[in-house]
Amino acid sequence: MDHLSGMDASFLHLETPEMPMHVGSLMVMDLPEGHAGDFYEDVKRHVAKRLHLARVFQRKLALMPFELANPVWVDDEDLDIDHHIRHIIVPRPGTREQLERLVGRLHSPLLDRSRPLWGMVVIEGLASGQVAVYSKVHHAAVDGQAGVALAAALLDLTATPRVVKPPRPRRQPHRYQLGVAELANAALGNTSRQAVKLVQTVPTMLRALRSVLLPLDEGTGKRRLTLPKGLKSAPRTPLNVSITNQRSFATRALPLAMLKQMAKASGTSLNDVVLAICAGALRRYLDEYDCKPIKPLVAGVPVSLREQGNQDMNNQVSFMMVSLATDIKDPLARLQAIHASAASGKKVSGQVKGAIPMDFPSFGTPWLMSGLASLYGRSRLADRMPPVANVTISNVPGPQAPFYLAGAKVATYSPVSIPAHGMALNVTVQSYNGAMEFGLTACRRAVPDIGDLGDYMIEAAHELAKLVALAAPAAEAAAVKAAPVAAPAPARPPRARRAAAKPLAPSVVKAEPARRRPAATAS
Repeated sequence: MDHLSGMDASFLHLETPEMPMHVGSLMVMDLPEGHAGDFYEDVKRHVAKRLHLARVFQRKLALMPFELANPVWVDDEDLDIDHHIRHIIVPRPGTREQLERLVGRLHSPLLDRSRPLWGMVVIEGLASGQVAVYSKVHHAAVDGQAGVALAAALLDLTATPRVVKPPRPRRQPHRYQLGVAELANAALGNTSRQAVKLVQTVPTMLRALRSVLLPLDEGTGKRRLTLPKGLKSAPRTPLNVSITNQRSFATRALPLAMLKQMAKASGTSLNDVVLAICAGALRRYLDEYDCKPIKPLVAGVPVSLREQGNQDMNNQVSFMMVSLATDIKDPLARLQAIHASAASGKKVSGQVKGAIPMDFPSFGTPWLMSGLASLYGRSRLADRMPPVANVTISNVPGPQAPFYLAGAKVATYSPVSIPAHGMALNVTVQSYNGAMEFGLTACRRAVPDIGDLGDYMIEAAHELAKLVALAAPAAEAAAVKAAPVAAPAPARPPRARRAAAKPLAPSVVKAEPARRRPAATAS
């Protein structure tokens, strides 16, 4: 038995029907020239040969008696590959917008906890002649970095799949369910070990809190209470509401070289540029609904706690808050303000990194956390409580070489993530093969026109690139201008844009202002 850590299990306990806790990806692929087979069957055979390369594919949950402690992972001895890999044909004409709406629907339902917590859908019928594969896996099993390692188990660097050695036969008793006594003993033993670990980390935690909240004053040499600087309280917006289980999704892409040159020329980081692009798009989106807040928006940014080279299939992540400086009109000044806020957040995260427990005692935790999560969602407290952050923005480094799945080349590789009560929009960004893929996942009721927000991110990026090029020294400006930048397509009415069939490759469009709709008044 493999016990879930306290952090991994929290994604199970906080899950509700309105807030599924799985992450996913959308790969749009080019079939090999002259392909005449059944790609769905090709994918099934390909994945079936590689299930043993990542344990998440073959293990399921075993719940503790009365849910008094965290569940454990056990091997599934009766895995049904047809349940986990399915097939859908998109109705004509098979546009990108249809594909994005389909992914939103596929991302809405919960995963079946009686089976291994993953699934894939092969999608055909696209107007571009490409195929797509949507996949999802529960966040209790992987975080963003582990997800990249998981994909590496399935994908290849050439069109010819690498030879994978078959798994060794496992010697174990064939039992469908573990005994109650065995589970209870395991729960008590694991809780004891978790308690010991927690006690051992208490001194480190206290030292970290002291360094953050009671830093040494350089002038007096004394400690005084100080709260982290550069971050203001988050304002209330239409994004900060209780959510439903229905999802909207959009994906856009930008050249990675362009963003890196912008970061270099402005003296900031790639992550700062991503945050600035999101800030510009959100500022415009909220302004068009007459609800742009006076206070700056705040982003919740996941921070990886993984050591270099660690590819364990679990969660090792914390959060930091970064001001998006949306109260600043000038995009360049906004970028510098974001850079300062992110630097302050990273400093605090670095101080407490070693003190954040990945595991902690779980006795009584499942029913307590599940009950509180359900109460929070059904009571709609998120509609009334001050938001801690307005939006989640995550940046996951990805591979810079083209990947192949069952012989098909992966053209785009977009992340799909988790909106939450109080933060109805999640923007996850992943680099892949020279592109920066923006995956926007939201509650459909809160953000029904998510495609417009995606378009605004592309336009915000080009606006910022032009300003950085003008402000940078001559040599750096030339480097920014040399980066490949696609020209915006002619503007079209929103409905016409959504209905038209177009290639699924990354594109840049310029949207007309969206129609205004009643929105919550921002504070």
